[in-house]
Amino acid sequence: MDWIFNVIALLGGLAFFLYGMSVMSGGLESLAGSKLEQILRGMTSNKVKAMLLGLGITAVIQSSSATTVMLVGLVNSGVMVLGQTIGVILGANIGTTVTAWILSLTSVELGGSEMNPWAAFALKMLKPSSFTPILALIGIAIIMMSKSNRKKSVATILLGFAVLMAGMDTMSDAMEFLGNQQWFAELLVTFSDPVVGILVGTVLTAIIQSSSASVGILQALSISVAIPYGAAIPIIMGQNIGTCITALISALGATKKDATRVAVVHTAIKVIGTVVWSLVFYGLNLFIGFEFLDDNVTPVTIAIVHTVFNVLNTVILLPFTKQLEKLGRFLIRDKASPEKEEEVFLDERLLNTPSIAVSECNAKTVEMNTIACSTLRESIQLLTDYSPERCERVLAGEDQLDKYEDKLGSFLIKVSAKEISDADSSQVSRMLHTIGNFERLGDHAVNLMKVAQEMHEKQISFSDEANREIAVVQSALADILARTEEAYDQNSSALAAKVEPLEQVIDHLIADIKNRHIVRLKNGYCTIELGFVLSDLLTNYERISDHCSNIAVAVIESEQGSFETHEYLSGIKRGDVDFENEYKKCLDAYKL
Repeated sequence: MDWIFNVIALLGGLAFFLYGMSVMSGGLESLAGSKLEQILRGMTSNKVKAMLLGLGITAVIQSSSATTVMLVGLVNSGVMVLGQTIGVILGANIGTTVTAWILSLTSVELGGSEMNPWAAFALKMLKPSSFTPILALIGIAIIMMSKSNRKKSVATILLGFAVLMAGMDTMSDAMEFLGNQQWFAELLVTFSDPVVGILVGTVLTAIIQSSSASVGILQALSISVAIPYGAAIPIIMGQNIGTCITALISALGATKKDATRVAVVHTAIKVIGTVVWSLVFYGLNLFIGFEFLDDNVTPVTIAIVHTVFNVLNTVILLPFTKQLEKLGRFLIRDKASPEKEEEVFLDERLLNTPSIAVSECNAKTVEMNTIACSTLRESIQLLTDYSPERCERVLAGEDQLDKYEDKLGSFLIKVSAKEISDADSSQVSRMLHTIGNFERLGDHAVNLMKVAQEMHEKQISFSDEANREIAVVQSALADILARTEEAYDQNSSALAAKVEPLEQVIDHLIADIKNRHIVRLKNGYCTIELGFVLSDLLTNYERISDHCSNIAVAVIESEQGSFETHEYLSGIKRGDVDFENEYKKCLDAYKL
């Protein structure tokens, strides 16, 4: 009955192994957050660079399935197109082999008694069973003593790796009894049949939903049980096909055909590679007769076979990315009477890789910034060049901003609940503090449009003197919009610091214009009706500059990790030399 306890230990070891892998990859992704964003922004139509991109991302997040699911989400959101993803998928297939090489450390062999004691000690320390307890201790110490999310991500990686290796050792020990079982030896012979071996590897990996994990299980088994190359090679090929199940399941809810095609192409790449190299390998075996097929594999040789297969697969398919794209379109065809595909703002699948989700939220917020500023420019021009078409553009821009704020706000809340790096957390805070301001800029654009409509319909206009004054404040407003837009686009605190001095100048200009209007009103040069219109106009100008100030302060404060706006503004107005110099420049530039 001992086999029952062995099975229980095996399942427990598998649980530790899978949990450790999940924790380690999550920590790696959180730590690399901003770097992943930079890698993603380096996306290019060059297939070699795209392949290297996929390799890099997958080596970081330790899962080709996660990379493909991310690509499905990006295509479904309209960020990428099908053709861009194929090179990334091919690179991801190589990147996922990194895990197998890490796990192969378990097979480090110690030297004989004649080895130098220090060399023997160094070699023994390379075995995970020797150094993982130290890593776990360091990880726990960091978590208990550090408040930095970045340091905690490092601790998570260390603990995840320690748990993963503990799980692998447990599985290996639990499977020792299989080495003496005749039925298992006969089963391994069955796996030497390429078709059976590929099917077994495919089903096992489809259940676990991770080729890295299933290859790790095979490596653990090879430590305790004699597994010949003849059985291991087809299983490894099948494991590469089984990992596609995650992306296929993810693509089921995609609203765009191209998103579904990403998962289908991913599967096609694995299947084509398996078929081609199976025919080549076993065809050569018929003529040459590979003697090593009866030799037993080790964790290292399993990692080699896994890597060689994926590298060769990438080499033969990389030149045919266009053909793979056509294959995807052939397998998933457009309907004869195409229906309009539902637009997806930000795909929920991106939440599986939070750092990428943050990156895409940032891209959408930059779009929102552009929409807000361009809508305001349209509304300001309405006062001097009124047209119904321009009014429609203002309303359309304001409607877009409302949708952006609603969807971005909801998505950012979901992202903030994930484990993200300090840098990503700062970005999320900056976006949450600014999207409301962008939306309000759209509201003020509509308010300005209504002022222009009223003046157009009533055929009223300001005096020449008032128009000259309004032109000055409009120039200052155009300047502050340009400064704000550029500062946010570049996420530059240096540029953002130039917004608040101009906001103060605009406040003084508006107060001065109001005083001048009262004088004209007393002298009979203006009417009460025009006074109300001017007041609405100036109030909106003042609010616009206030929102620009809020956006700029959010950019500055995101670098400092604090969003105490009032405290910051009070501080810079008390003897800040740079602020005073910029304020004087703006004061000289915009005079009534």
